[in-house]
Amino acid sequence: MSLTVSERMGRVMPSATSAVLGLAARLREEGKDVISLGAGEPDFDTPDHIKEAAIRAIHDGQTKYTAIDGTTTLKQAIQRKFERENSLNYGLNEILVSVGAKHTLFNLCMGVLSAGDEAIIPAPSWVSYPDMVRVADGVPVSIDTGIDSDFKIQPQQLEGAITKRTRLLFLNSPSNPTGSCYTRKELEAIGEVLLRHPQVVVAADDIYEHIHWGADPFCSLATAVPELKNQVVTINGVSKCYAMTGWRIGYAGGPAEVIKAMKTIQSQCTSNPCSISQVAATAALDGDQTCVREMNKAYKSRSDYIVDALNGIPGFECRRGEGAFYAYPRVTQALTAKGLKNDVELVELLLNEAIVVMVPGSPFGTPGYVRISFACSIDELKEAVKRIRKVLA
Repeated sequence: MSLTVSERMGRVMPSATSAVLGLAARLREEGKDVISLGAGEPDFDTPDHIKEAAIRAIHDGQTKYTAIDGTTTLKQAIQRKFERENSLNYGLNEILVSVGAKHTLFNLCMGVLSAGDEAIIPAPSWVSYPDMVRVADGVPVSIDTGIDSDFKIQPQQLEGAITKRTRLLFLNSPSNPTGSCYTRKELEAIGEVLLRHPQVVVAADDIYEHIHWGADPFCSLATAVPELKNQVVTINGVSKCYAMTGWRIGYAGGPAEVIKAMKTIQSQCTSNPCSISQVAATAALDGDQTCVREMNKAYKSRSDYIVDALNGIPGFECRRGEGAFYAYPRVTQALTAKGLKNDVELVELLLNEAIVVMVPGSPFGTPGYVRISFACSIDELKEAVKRIRKVLA
């Protein structure tokens, strides 16, 4: 007798980015000189004052279970962060701390989606959004964008995509994979549409908030349109801007009834986030923010270099983003020039001949693009461009 898995496993795909990183690790084990431009992970170390806070927590015995939704101390630090940086005020019962922002988003999908409910996802999008929706028995609905529209949805597109079954909208700004960031004015226009559809909950994924250098200041959706606050779950975390990916702390502020549902889901899958990581996250949010500004300055410098360099490669066309640490060039002309069928074949070619790892655009919902992470040194970026240029010459 063969064992079977659940029907939903036929709807869910493994993470494309995880697969690429696994391949890069295997090549390194084989002794290859791999340059990985695939990882969405800062190459900086966690700042010392954050690590020291965690060490003190261990010595002080803060190694037990905490409240499911996070310690009061950390939730109060999150309250201060939201008020200080986003002009948003949340009660403690409107805040949830989870095991990374990915966990937060998963809790939201499980908490608000019923079978057949639709979730609108602007494409390109982070690869996990559609599969989270599918796991929750929802239906992902894509709105297509591209380099010619700065990878941003227009209000009329959103209005046209909303139906009576629409329950959730994902809005990621700055964006993974494009680095594109909505301005306050653009958010206000989107907000006008959403106010006409009060049944739609918005997942405002702000995880790259502090990796931002656009001409317009960063603005969160609920900040731009305060009337939407009861429809918006504002999601953030410490992973990206504080170089704390392994600490696994994400958080959300939102309507109490939605946060309560998310907490219930969390209570049955993970319970509380790591107690020590919560102390470290408190130190990150309340501490000196100089480290964030210094890392952001480095990302901006890398962005300036890699976008210009990619636009100098035959067949590549790259937009200059406003944040995050990704470049997302259109490569359709390179595909034609090399006689390749799609972006996946291009990624395979560059992996095998240039030993450079990147992620194809197809899993993000936009074939004909590739995602390049510049969360690595300038020297690595220069060598990667040199190798890519050689293969595509």
